[in-house]
Amino acid sequence: MNLSWLEDFLVLAESGNFSRAAEQRHMTQPAFSRRIRALEQWLGVALFDRSGQPATLTEAGQWFRSVADEILNRVARIPDEARAAADASSATLRFAATHALSLTFLPAWLRRVEARLPLGPIQMVSDVAANCEALMLQGRVQFLLCHVHPQAPGRLDTTAFRSMKVGVDTLLPVSAAPAKGGPRYDLDAAGRQVPLLSYSAESGLGRVVRATRGEALERSAARPSFTAHLATLLKTMALDGRGVAFLPRTLIEDELASGRLVEAGNKSWSIDVEVRLFRRVARETPAAEAFWRVSGPAER
Repeated sequence: MNLSWLEDFLVLAESGNFSRAAEQRHMTQPAFSRRIRALEQWLGVALFDRSGQPATLTEAGQWFRSVADEILNRVARIPDEARAAADASSATLRFAATHALSLTFLPAWLRRVEARLPLGPIQMVSDVAANCEALMLQGRVQFLLCHVHPQAPGRLDTTAFRSMKVGVDTLLPVSAAPAKGGPRYDLDAAGRQVPLLSYSAESGLGRVVRATRGEALERSAARPSFTAHLATLLKTMALDGRGVAFLPRTLIEDELASGRLVEAGNKSWSIDVEVRLFRRVARETPAAEAFWRVSGPAER
């Protein structure tokens, strides 16, 4: 169906005269009649009663008149709506962030950025690292905030993306502390198996732990007892006394301060990581480019 057929129909419905309607539409009457017939064939109903002069609308034609008006009015609004959508989209910042950073680092960091640049609407997706990276690769978000370690490169460590350091963190092996103090489980303790609360393959923190401490854990008495995507879930399990979890310091500061969680090994087990903001190398919207400029010193 051609939208111009709707305009033909409405002109004929107004005048009831094929010759006059064809003239208004700047075509010959036979050509105009063929277009009206084509519309009727597409709908499968007769729109005009041609038995008299002027031609009159059938019952189906009367119904279709309002439909045609509605369709053409809707089409006429599309350019304005498209421009409005584009304007809104250009001002909106689209982020992905790993769960742990969404809960801890992100809010305060955004406040610091907003002190330098008023921000428009923000769309945020919080997920595991693998899914966040997929969103960046698909172009569905403009920025990704995640933990990074040089020994555990992610899928965005390519020439198509750049990143800057916007913060630091430390992964600490921690365990619940019994009433008498000290960790319930200790990675350095000899002769006692230690239940390890592990990250799944989709977790960026798990990627870091495996790359930097995997061999040491294999040599230790630690054995996986529970596996999950989220640091928040592993934190809950650690607080419940279920084992040792490598958790970001930013996620457990209160529990460390209160002694509900304590380090479960010597300092060599801790892992210093960066919090980095990723973006595509290709130019982004003006709002995204302005955000990037005030987010911190660009650094590969």
